[in-house]
Amino acid sequence: MTGEILAVTEHLVLRRMTNDDAAALAAYRSDPVQARYQSWETPYPLDSARALIAQMRNVRFAQPGVWLQIGIETSGRLIGDIAVRVDGDQARQATVGFTLAADAQGHGYATEALRTVISLLFTEHDVHRICADCDTRNDRSVSLLERVGTRREAHHHKSAWWKGEWTDEYVYAILAEEWPDKSHGTDPQPPAEAGGRDR
Repeated sequence: MTGEILAVTEHLVLRRMTNDDAAALAAYRSDPVQARYQSWETPYPLDSARALIAQMRNVRFAQPGVWLQIGIETSGRLIGDIAVRVDGDQARQATVGFTLAADAQGHGYATEALRTVISLLFTEHDVHRICADCDTRNDRSVSLLERVGTRREAHHHKSAWWKGEWTDEYVYAILAEEWPDKSHGTDPQPPAEAGGRDR
């Protein structure tokens, strides 16, 4: 079963996840490399994947105050997700995160997916500002966030407790007025995609 489609780009389908995606979600979240800078521990249980999908079943895209993981599919396979949360108090501000399976990296998929989600938020949901944060050691996430056009606004020193240590974080953001691409499905960019702070 395929979930509700939110966007179709040159190489990808961005859609809701269904129960059929639980095994793929658990698999890429169980990769220690992909999980290093994320909130979950590995291995990521199949039951947890099923529970996460069930939790999001009635969540609308851009629904204030709730995280939604949007599945990234190519050639009929779930390869990752873009996480979106519109602020519950200020509904014109949003936060994004991302995770991509290791064997799907290097093809521009994360760039294509993230650009499309940013465009949807700006053009169809009247979002004013979109931000993302990542561990300062996560070079691939830094590259991705800069490649899609976000601006580094802050370097927070030892501001987040992640997996037994205080970590530094970068904060990136972009405003609607700064977003040059008003359409969906922009061309993918060169390699180097990995997980930013996903939830």
